[in-house]
Amino acid sequence: MATPLSDTPLSPLLKTVAVVGLGTMGTGIAEVLARAGRDVIGIDISEAATAQAVTALEASTARGVQRGRCTEQERADVLSRFRTFTDLRAAADADLVIEVTPESYDIKQQVFRALDGIVRPETILATGTNALSVTRLAADSARPERVLGLHFFNPAPAMKLVEVVSSVLTAPSAVAAVTDLALQLGKEPVAVGDRPGFVADGLLFGYLNQAAAMYEAKYASREDIDAAMKLGCGLPMGPLALLDLIGVDTARTVLEAMYAESRDRLHAPAPILKQLSEAGLTGRKSGRGFYSYEAPGSATVVRDALTPLDGAALTPGRTVRSVGVAGSGTMASGIAEVFAKAGYEVVLAARTEEKAQAAKARIGKSLSRSVDKGRMTAEAAAQTLERITPAGSYDAFAEVDLALEAVAEDLEIKQQLFATFDKVCKPGAVLATTTSSLPVVACARATSRPQDVIGMHFFNPAPAMKLVEVVRTVLTTDDVHATVREVCAKIRKHPVDCGDRAGFIVNALLFPYLNNAIKMVQEHYATLDDIDAAMKLGGGYPMGPFELLDVVGLDVSLAIEKVLHREFRDPGLAPAPLLEHLVAAGCLGRKTGRGFREYARR
Repeated sequence: MATPLSDTPLSPLLKTVAVVGLGTMGTGIAEVLARAGRDVIGIDISEAATAQAVTALEASTARGVQRGRCTEQERADVLSRFRTFTDLRAAADADLVIEVTPESYDIKQQVFRALDGIVRPETILATGTNALSVTRLAADSARPERVLGLHFFNPAPAMKLVEVVSSVLTAPSAVAAVTDLALQLGKEPVAVGDRPGFVADGLLFGYLNQAAAMYEAKYASREDIDAAMKLGCGLPMGPLALLDLIGVDTARTVLEAMYAESRDRLHAPAPILKQLSEAGLTGRKSGRGFYSYEAPGSATVVRDALTPLDGAALTPGRTVRSVGVAGSGTMASGIAEVFAKAGYEVVLAARTEEKAQAAKARIGKSLSRSVDKGRMTAEAAAQTLERITPAGSYDAFAEVDLALEAVAEDLEIKQQLFATFDKVCKPGAVLATTTSSLPVVACARATSRPQDVIGMHFFNPAPAMKLVEVVRTVLTTDDVHATVREVCAKIRKHPVDCGDRAGFIVNALLFPYLNNAIKMVQEHYATLDDIDAAMKLGGGYPMGPFELLDVVGLDVSLAIEKVLHREFRDPGLAPAPLLEHLVAAGCLGRKTGRGFREYARR
């Protein structure tokens, strides 16, 4: 009978740690441990892998000396603490064993069964899996109470996040010991339960899967999908480039495990992942995945048959000298500022002259801040403001070449406005909507010239955010599309092309991810703070999902999620009840002082 964990003393420092599996991740974990003063036993059945692990540690520590991060003596001490073996019996004296073998139940179970007959009764056994069930692995062990998950992120020496995964069988003292170790290693541990993907990968891989499906459906190019998520959300990498870095085959394995558990269609691997995997196009490591690379293992992307051609558009655009912006809110004034800075004459029209004047005054304050920060001269700011003419009637749009609305996200209001544009704007004027969630074609059909209507979805704050989603309907002409692409270049924005469907690129990928984060809290799987920390530290996100939800506004988020659910009819896109309850209670985020968190009233 196994010794109960609570009755067995634990090594307070877990001083000797065995790492089983010396691939990239295992070698990285071994380096972290050795640098932190632990005696590390590296084990791999491949002598080539053990030799490569030693070489990698020698090279890494040599760079540390060159950069002044450690002395030669400290380097020698680190290297002396790392010993490698090809026999699992070398783990006999370990206080903790971390297995980082391939994501296969058969392989991992063989390792754990063998360890049962090798290690001491008090030794903790940790799996580095990010896709398989820790509970299932523990159940096959002779000491299930000593088995847990310890999920590092790649590259282990650089990434701060460690997910400490406990099953229903795991003893609390084992969790506490490993959590203390993670802290001693300089990591930030988050406690999570046992489900495929845990927190960070559980949220990340659903998002990556949807991006792959979006590309497979030919909704947008790989370059535009990646640019949209980097520029629209501040992410360090686009989803398709990230899939290539992780490995398309690895992503497929994780998603298969997640789908087996959740049966959520959002986790069912996109067919393109299977096609690429089976063709051996697994990403950077093979030299080709969603993109083509200079060589296997290279990060340098090279042109291939799918790379867009450089040069001018095949269809010339229309001439745009003056722009009309309809609206008086933050987005309208921000867009007007962007166009005026780029040298366009701008008519800023609102329902009343007072509202238009107030919007222009807001732009004046924004320009003054730019002057104070040294981003533009006082003269340039004055000239920019002079180019903006406020108006209390849309009749002032009679001579503009581009009329762009930024009014409330209400289809009826927008349709009424486009009917007005149709009456007052001259023939040949391009008519654009900044909607983020409504059908552009519904706005177009409110006019007698739907071929001239297009979506230009700016992101808030418009002066700072570089992305514009350019949304063509089935009726938009080529020259209107070309016009908007040319205008984006002149106002120094990055345009991405997409079709007229709910969420376009960014919101269609962002909001299901946010919704899944809410479901994790709703199901008491992890805390707000741990989820936010996991996505910032493990995914490189500038904000955690709950920070972002409170900034965006829970009411706005709910409205977008309802639109996505209504359009795609996927049960997995149904808004989380917790979000609906908070909105019904008037807890809308920072703007009301309370959302998922409470904020000080200003």
